[in-house]
Order: sequence, then structure tokens, then C-alpha cells
Amino acid sequence: MALPAQLRAIQHHLRTAQEHEKRDPVVTYYCRLYAMQTGMKLDSKTPECRKFLVKLMDQLELMKKELSENDSITQEVVGNAHIENYALKLFLYSDNEDRAGRFHKNMIKSFYTSSLLMDVLSVFGELSDENIQHRKYARWKATYIHNCLKNGETPQSGPIGMDEDEEAEFGAEGFSGQSFSHGGSFRADQNQNQDQGPAPGIGFAQDPGSGPTGPPASNYNNIQIPPGAHAPANTPAELPPPAGEAGKPVAAARSVPAVDPSLLNAQQQGGVQLSPEDFTKAQKYCKYAGSALQYEDVGTAIQNLQKALKLLTTGKE
Repeated sequence: MALPAQLRAIQHHLRTAQEHEKRDPVVTYYCRLYAMQTGMKLDSKTPECRKFLVKLMDQLELMKKELSENDSITQEVVGNAHIENYALKLFLYSDNEDRAGRFHKNMIKSFYTSSLLMDVLSVFGELSDENIQHRKYARWKATYIHNCLKNGETPQSGPIGMDEDEEAEFGAEGFSGQSFSHGGSFRADQNQNQDQGPAPGIGFAQDPGSGPTGPPASNYNNIQIPPGAHAPANTPAELPPPAGEAGKPVAAARSVPAVDPSLLNAQQQGGVQLSPEDFTKAQKYCKYAGSALQYEDVGTAIQNLQKALKLLTTGKE
């Protein structure tokens, strides 16, 4: 079933869902949940939109049953940590490639996908200012680098040139997956995904349009790189590692933080009163640690577990 034109704004979130269907069903589920919620706001009255959204709801219900034993689906705090970790992981991979002057299709797609996943985080509540900033920067950077390569220009690395209202020029509605055509870049990837077939009952027509032209030029120098406690630094499994001299992979240095001796035999201090917010924060730290271990990021796991212990024993972060 083709995506109605009125719901065009969610087409890339649905594509991201389809691309992750086998390798990360949790990402697929929340991308479709975001698409459904956003689609309801866009147009739930016209027959074609209502029919599409009903099929999407049915698909979500089926996934929810299939993943009924997955904590990332049954517990919002775990799902939030899963999506945020993955989004920031993609962001860090792309940002590291960008600052090293390595411009290629995977880093462009990773920048843009991270911005889409920042959208998806809104299903858990209002986005933090930090995530809003990362979303804006990642979406702009993907467009800027793509346009530079398309025009045969060399992009500038790092947070250069972006106006506060620049995002309006390249929002999700105007950024087409098909616009990635430099050097045959994303078209091959898309064909590969299409060979796997669309999700049952849900599909959408390709947007033949292309992304905006002309690299943004202004000032946006206050981008804050995500804290390591929330973003494993190793690159995503589906993306190739950066190549060093003679094509040899560059191993990312991972430092394991020292364990605070005072926490080894931690007991709650007398008189400490924990608020509901404290328990929620401690739970998030533990979930972040668990998510980090999925990426074999020991340092991030230790940092988060120590934060949780300190909060629970002292009532302070």
C-alpha cells in the first residue's frame, strides 16, 4: 500500500523501520509507533490515510505481541534508552568521520538516521534541549555534506555555518532518500533493502524529489557532543570502521574508568530520602549500562552503574 501524499513527512521514519526489521526490531517498532502517532496528527480523516494508519496500527499490535518478552517494548524507560543509545551512537560515528575529513555515503546516512531517531524519541515524552540540538545539527550536516559531494565540492569538517532557522530548509518532508545519488551512493543500498521486500501490508511510494540545494552558510558553533555515559563510542555493527593507512582499520581507543573504591561495599547512608525522580534516574542509569554492554562498551557500563550506586547511596548525582 502506497503512502498517501498527506503523510509524506513520515516516509523516512517508515523506511528506517523497514531497514531495521531484521537487525533491530525494537528500532523498527518505535519508528512505526512514531509514524503512526505523527500520521494521526497529520491526517486521520481522509479514507486513504485512515486505511494506511489502520494497517500500521495492526502491524504495531502484531509486533507488540511478538516482542512481548522484550523489556525495550514492555518498559518505556528501557525502550527510551535503547533508541537514544543507538541514535547517539550513529551521531558519534558520523561526527568522528566528519571531523576526520572522511566524507562518504555511510556517514551521511548515519547523520540523517540519527536525526530521524531523535524524532522517534518524542514517543517517550518531550525531547531534551540536547537531543533537539543534536537532531538539528545531524540533519543539517547530512544535507550539507551530501550537497557538497553532489556538486563536486569538499565539505568543511565540524560545526561550521548553520543559522538558527536553517532547519526549515531541509526538514524531513524535503529530504528524499533518493537524493543520495553521488557516486551511486544510497541507491544501491535502497535496492538491497527493497529486495528483502516491504513489511507485510505496509509500504510507501518513493518520493522522486531531491533534497535542497546549496550548502548552508552561517554560524552554528555551539554543538555539544553527546556525553560518553549515554553513547557507546564504537561504531555501529552495520557500518564499516574508518580506514587508516594502507586501508587498515583504525581501532577506537576505549579507556575503562577506575572503579570508585567507596562504591565497592556501598550501603545507603542514614537519613537519605530518595524521591520518585531519583529512582527513575537510577533505573535509567542501569538501563543505559545494560544497553552499553550490548555494544561491548565496558567503560560506559561502569560509568552508569557507578552513577546509579552513588545516587542510591547518597541521594546525590
